[in-house]
Amino acid sequence: MAMARFVGVMLLVLFAAISILDAHQLQVSAKEMQYHLDSSRYGPGSLKSYQCPSQCSRRCGKTQYHKPCMFFCQKCCKKCLCVPPGYYGNKAICPCYNNWKTKEGGPKCP
Repeated sequence: MAMARFVGVMLLVLFAAISILDAHQLQVSAKEMQYHLDSSRYGPGSLKSYQCPSQCSRRCGKTQYHKPCMFFCQKCCKKCLCVPPGYYGNKAICPCYNNWKTKEGGPKCP
């Protein structure tokens, strides 16, 4: 009887955890969708070169490696004329920024 109760409680906890994870995934998807809807604001060619320093300051604002982030972000921004939204990730919105690689094959743009 105690084992059945334990299994029942564990299943309940498992379902609750899955529900929480699904809700979080929906929030992330909604945020990503917002960026896709604003593609004219973030997408390729959405910036002028004089806007790169301010957009890179936003992009690199929370990193501990601020100088290298700013250097590479501005280099990428001037080539691609876009900087992805947020502090990290979201690079798919700006394919040029996303696809520019180092000689070793790693990402060039932060």
